[in-house]
Amino acid sequence: MSETVDADLYARTKALLEPGDIDLVGCIVHTSLGGDEDLEMHELTVAANDVIAEHAGKGEAYIEAGNDDTAFASNQFQGRTLDDEAFVWECQQLLRDGVFALVFYYEAGVDQDALATDLGDLDGVERVTQVP
Repeated sequence: MSETVDADLYARTKALLEPGDIDLVGCIVHTSLGGDEDLEMHELTVAANDVIAEHAGKGEAYIEAGNDDTAFASNQFQGRTLDDEAFVWECQQLLRDGVFALVFYYEAGVDQDALATDLGDLDGVERVTQVP
């Protein structure tokens, strides 16, 4: 990915984290997955759900897809707890320079370094950029 695209994606992600009802932080998961690897991107999103839910300490989470709810865009997803459907994370899947970048944001308070390391260990991940 070019530095210009990276800088733009970082700036846009940071803007999504502006103060709101919940104090959020996030990360950009840069992948090696091309635009024709939708299934692999989906599998990576499911694996990231497990990692983020574990680091957030909120228990087991399920994924609510944007195409299941008119309140979301088609490539927008949320992780919600099984127990009470509480927010765990939100994600947007973006295609940049022919490869997928997954932008996750979640409640502040997680160990960002440990989470980034664990996300970086998932298959298909090139690198993880933390967004404070």
